[in-house]
Amino acid sequence: MSVIAWIVLGLIAGWIGSHIVDNGGKGPLLDMLLGIVGAVVGGFIFSALGAMPVTGFNLYSLFVSVVGAVVVLVIYHAVAGRRRII
Repeated sequence: MSVIAWIVLGLIAGWIGSHIVDNGGKGPLLDMLLGIVGAVVGGFIFSALGAMPVTGFNLYSLFVSVVGAVVVLVIYHAVAGRRRII
């Protein structure tokens, strides 16, 4: 899979994952970054469980990436916490 395909898949997965986790998103750049990281994390999780990791630009890979993005976003929220703006 090319770098551009990873970025597009990460952007889509990050956007979907951010709407699943907090329904607001953190901005397009952070969503894309967390989505790309989530795609990698999802691939590792699915490989560890014996399933196929990200295989290309298809619905299964999007599902794997979204699962990874949700995991990354939950960890991100646990570490970053909810900051209060005064």
